[in-house]
Amino acid sequence: MKINKGKTIVLLVGTVLTAMGLHAGAFCPSGQPIALSDSMKADTAAVDKPNSVVDEVIWVVGDEPILKSEVEIMKLQSEAEGVKWNGDPECILPEQIAVQKLFLHQAAIDSVEVSESEIAQGVDQQINYWISLPQIGSKEKLEQFQNKSMTQIRQDLHDDYKNRLLVQKMQEKLVSDVKVSPAEVREYFKKLPVDSIPMIPTTVEVEILTQTPKVEPEEVNRIKNLLRDYTDRVTKGETSFATLARLYSEDPGSARQGGELGYMGRGVLDPAFAAAAFNLTDPKKVSKVVESEFGYHIIQLIDRRGDKVNVRHILLKPNVSIASIDAAKERLDSIGKDIQKGKFTFEDATAYLSDDKDTKNNHGLMVNSQENTRTSRFKMKDLPTEVARVVDTMKVGEISVPFQMTNARGKVVCAIVKLKERIPEHRATITEDFQAMRDIVTAKRRKEILHDWVVKKVKETYVRINPRYKSCNFQYEGWLK
Repeated sequence: MKINKGKTIVLLVGTVLTAMGLHAGAFCPSGQPIALSDSMKADTAAVDKPNSVVDEVIWVVGDEPILKSEVEIMKLQSEAEGVKWNGDPECILPEQIAVQKLFLHQAAIDSVEVSESEIAQGVDQQINYWISLPQIGSKEKLEQFQNKSMTQIRQDLHDDYKNRLLVQKMQEKLVSDVKVSPAEVREYFKKLPVDSIPMIPTTVEVEILTQTPKVEPEEVNRIKNLLRDYTDRVTKGETSFATLARLYSEDPGSARQGGELGYMGRGVLDPAFAAAAFNLTDPKKVSKVVESEFGYHIIQLIDRRGDKVNVRHILLKPNVSIASIDAAKERLDSIGKDIQKGKFTFEDATAYLSDDKDTKNNHGLMVNSQENTRTSRFKMKDLPTEVARVVDTMKVGEISVPFQMTNARGKVVCAIVKLKERIPEHRATITEDFQAMRDIVTAKRRKEILHDWVVKKVKETYVRINPRYKSCNFQYEGWLK
């Protein structure tokens, strides 16, 4: 490909000047005008012509530039997902990116952290969702659809999901003290016209009983022997732990960083992993093989600061055979038949036979922790995809046939579910839907607080916007100064 050097220089000069907030006639910190040559004026003018450069800085927020290419990529992704715009996407998207940068900057100031395990879990859930779509159906089809390897797909998702989590946690921190009293809820809905009272979508209550397919001893030994071999190679100085992590670790988030997790406290780590990590004292040594709920690990200490530790790890996940999955389904089928014969109830069976530690002590009842609340009621879209697909056609009191799913920890499990209750779509009432109504009022209050925070932050932050965006009708006031 032939490179046009002249245009490349125009792009670089224009981009650097725009990032600095400089233009013809601008002033330097001393207050003296900056004299630009005629050629430099022409170069910077090119930046304001939408189609004259390959890429350009269109906004600057603090010291963070927003590139035109960022907006274009976000627009293409949104269109692929069928997003409908309530306004001009050329104005909406740069503002969304700018607001995200404000939250990310505050998250860095407040030392808000997310663990690599949280990121990996979210990435796995996104990939599993894509694979579950009828038009895809397998990892191979997903790779073909996106024209990328699974490793590339995971890498692309990693930073986006990390930033999404950081923004989410920062927002949660800002609204963590919001409380709404019952009187406020009643007063809010008392003033609403009848036709403005929200419709509550169909919700369900579901009980679940799971069995984890057994991993054959030979497969466990294979995984452990691989990890021991990696330890030997590091100990003998043949290679570094970080290199092996990049090549072989099945934790996609940390593998890119040579297995490094960053400084973390015990609370955000798997208990078995945390115990091994916090027992390490010599950075030159590698831990024994550790089993966690995610798979098998070896760990190397990097540093320790107070009650936080920074380690590298390599994760390997044993493969589950089709025979093991079929055996787990057979066990569940037998349990289901015994329940139907009245030998015991579904609720009693979960306490003794279910492997799902999140529900077995709750009579199998699934808990929805969406939107900062805990309830047993799920909108269909909030259920795990595989569960929603099964529940969709079930009758109340019915028990499903066994099916395979991936749990929140990325493990393959088999399950049966019972539909405990289905509440059809209806207009909210204070007696039946108080929790939902309180959630609506709380969400409204939180939205107002976050809006006010962004407006205040915009006033305190240096912002420069390309002149062609100044006619935009932005959601937040104060961008244009």
